[in-house]
Amino acid sequence: MFQAVIGLHWGKAAWTVTGWLQFLERELLFFALFWFIIGMVDEMLVDALWIARRFIAGRRTPTFSAPSPAPSPAPSPALSPASPPVLAPGDRAASLIADPPLAVFIAAWQEAAVIGATVGHMLAVWPDRALRIYVGCYCNDAPTVAAVAAAARGDPRLRIVITDRPGPTTKADCLNRLYTALLDDEHRQGYPFLGVILHDAEDMVHRHELTIVSQALHEVDFVQLPVRPELPAGPHWVAGHYGDEFVESHARVMTVRDALGAALPAAGVGCGFRRTMLARIGDLRHEYGEQGPFVAECFTEDYEIGLLVTHLGGQARFVRMRDEEGELIATRSYFPDTLAGAVRQKTRWIHGIALQSWDRMGWMGRPVDLWMSLRDRRGPFVALVLTAAYGVLLLEGLLLPLRALGWVPDDVVPATVHTMATLSFIGLLWRMVMRFVFSAREYGWVEGLRAVVRIPIANIITIMAGRRALMAYGRSLRGMTVVWDKTPHLDHPLLAAGKTAA
Repeated sequence: MFQAVIGLHWGKAAWTVTGWLQFLERELLFFALFWFIIGMVDEMLVDALWIARRFIAGRRTPTFSAPSPAPSPAPSPALSPASPPVLAPGDRAASLIADPPLAVFIAAWQEAAVIGATVGHMLAVWPDRALRIYVGCYCNDAPTVAAVAAAARGDPRLRIVITDRPGPTTKADCLNRLYTALLDDEHRQGYPFLGVILHDAEDMVHRHELTIVSQALHEVDFVQLPVRPELPAGPHWVAGHYGDEFVESHARVMTVRDALGAALPAAGVGCGFRRTMLARIGDLRHEYGEQGPFVAECFTEDYEIGLLVTHLGGQARFVRMRDEEGELIATRSYFPDTLAGAVRQKTRWIHGIALQSWDRMGWMGRPVDLWMSLRDRRGPFVALVLTAAYGVLLLEGLLLPLRALGWVPDDVVPATVHTMATLSFIGLLWRMVMRFVFSAREYGWVEGLRAVVRIPIANIITIMAGRRALMAYGRSLRGMTVVWDKTPHLDHPLLAAGKTAA
């Protein structure tokens, strides 16, 4: 008798609990499906514009063709071929003013493992004297300084700039110190640089990048080249999702943004800014107490400064090209291949793009810019919607055995929900197809199939990073100091190639 009473009370409690679980499942399902459909419409609009541009208008990815060398002038009759002309001291400066050099900024904190390969490769594939590479190092990071000095091998095109503040500060703070060094050099040499290219310490540049950026900066104020993540050996389920996202974003979304004339975000690597535009931005920042064009307290200073170019009336371009061998002309580097590393990096991106930029820049520009800003800043909300969707799956897993035992009454689902679920499923299938197409085009069909399998991994990383970003943003509002929470880099495409060859 006692056991029967206990069983009856437990059964009523179970009915109450399952009723609440069903209610929660139903509400989360409505919420997730509604926003899935909104997101599906948004993405399919971008897809339609990309398809119209590529297949209807025939705008395929062009192949780079090297500019024809200028014809050699006829020898002067006053000079024999064996006697070179004597240049006046001002002739060198005059030639550089006519064809000004480019500067490359690299901020480096604890990058001794990779910075040597990056700098050495740049100097080797860009044998252009009209170039200067500025590497920002910290006074308390002797290994990185030594690695840069060893890679430079006395090449006068490289300058090591030691910050007076111990690291880490922020990447933007280090870039501002490099900008100050550039101003000092311009004052001494008497002529300005054409522009500045940003790169990270772990990047492998393409041999044609310098030429493309130089040509573009004679016409526009900002140019961005694609980023192509390198996939490490092994399963690379975490690192691979970076490749999936970047190749799709920089083949589909960025080309559409460029075609629409929308403001373009800078990726922080493979992006060039005209020197006069940086000066304008620097003057604007100075009015608000900044020490250069980059905002020291911002995690994604590159993203913000890219948008600012268009908002100040400048012109921007996204240049996507392939070389003579069909390889994408892009910046290549390794991305984190651990869950903790990926979450930490994406936390910084979401914090900077979705929260800090919203706080700092607000909502401005034309309707197309507002649309793209909504897409850029949706990270925390996407994490919330994905959390709701996975919550539905978890609740369904809990309720499924209870339904089989008859402990859960049937829940009548409206026909509207069935329609929404069908549309969401169609949208998911379409996104899988697009993810496969872009990843397979760049990495091969095996990686295309893996890209589809990696979608849940990317979702989990987004959920975790969105939560961390909101918590970090809350701490920053309470006055906590912003520091460079950088990703550690232990490998480089050149070093990996050497290991494979060995």
